[in-house]
Amino acid sequence: MRAVTLHGPRSIEVSDVPDPSIVEPTDVIVKVALSCICGSDLWPYRGVHEVGSAQRIGHEFVGTVVEVGSAVGSLRPGDFVISPFSWSDGTCPACRDGVTTGCRNGGFWGQPGSDGGQGEFVRVPFADATLVALPEPPPRELWPALLTLSDVMATGHHAAVCAHVAPGGTVGVVGDGAVGLCGILAARRLGAGQVIALSRNPARQAVAQQFGASDVVPERGRDAVAAVRELTGGRGVDHVLECVGTQESLETAIHIARRGGSVGFVGVPHLTDPKPISDLFARSVGLRGGGAWVRTYLPELLSDVMAGSLDPSAVFDLTLPLEEAAEGYRAMDERRAIKVLLELDSSA
Repeated sequence: MRAVTLHGPRSIEVSDVPDPSIVEPTDVIVKVALSCICGSDLWPYRGVHEVGSAQRIGHEFVGTVVEVGSAVGSLRPGDFVISPFSWSDGTCPACRDGVTTGCRNGGFWGQPGSDGGQGEFVRVPFADATLVALPEPPPRELWPALLTLSDVMATGHHAAVCAHVAPGGTVGVVGDGAVGLCGILAARRLGAGQVIALSRNPARQAVAQQFGASDVVPERGRDAVAAVRELTGGRGVDHVLECVGTQESLETAIHIARRGGSVGFVGVPHLTDPKPISDLFARSVGLRGGGAWVRTYLPELLSDVMAGSLDPSAVFDLTLPLEEAAEGYRAMDERRAIKVLLELDSSA
């Protein structure tokens, strides 16, 4: 089978790798229809995270079940499924609390020893607990929206939930990647009033406004804080969605929040200074976040996509075949694309 592999900083190939097979009776094999490139994939691509030689990569996919283990009860060959970016057993204490990314037996696609999501087939452990099957194959035009539920839409929703977004609240969104843009949708879905997007990229600003941003702030750092304060009468916003993970983005998030406000922190953290923790204390700002509990959120978000009331698919602005994945990584690295869709199987 063919799969995307990372061989070093900015060295992406599409390689022949062994076909996956059933290892545990709770496994299934999924034939991938669509995958995509995530902003978090750029950290190892840029060499910020070390990876092994020919490391499989990618963690978002939808597709069709083609083989099931003997202990799988809820899935059968032919089912169209959505996979969260992590697998989970559904039975440990964390899973029972809905914190599926904290599963004691779980893991993440693309980690050493697992299949990456950017490949023709994936072995899925704990398939009954991990995958969400649709009752019948969805129309092809819905596949991109369904794929966002694998990570970016669910992660944007997680940021909004962690920031305690409530009807009528004011919201600031730090980050104009796919997660930040989906966070705007999530905030509006939860009833937010004013939603301020921090973005200086015209194409991303347009999607932000399409998704419900009432204001756009192109400034960064202290200038961004001043601009948000001006838009909120000097007060700051009630809820902040931090969707980047850098030192500057977290500090901006903390300082655009009103005193006593909340920050939902879902950007993969790459911090160099612990000072923001002191700022949280001084300003009585709450911080909560982490890896999104995608499997917990999937059913409600899926219901809205199928009903036509939620469509995050506009985050995909470049579609490529799997064999051109290297160009997709370059396009996202150079900010020529928000999020790249990788097509694998049009017949699912």
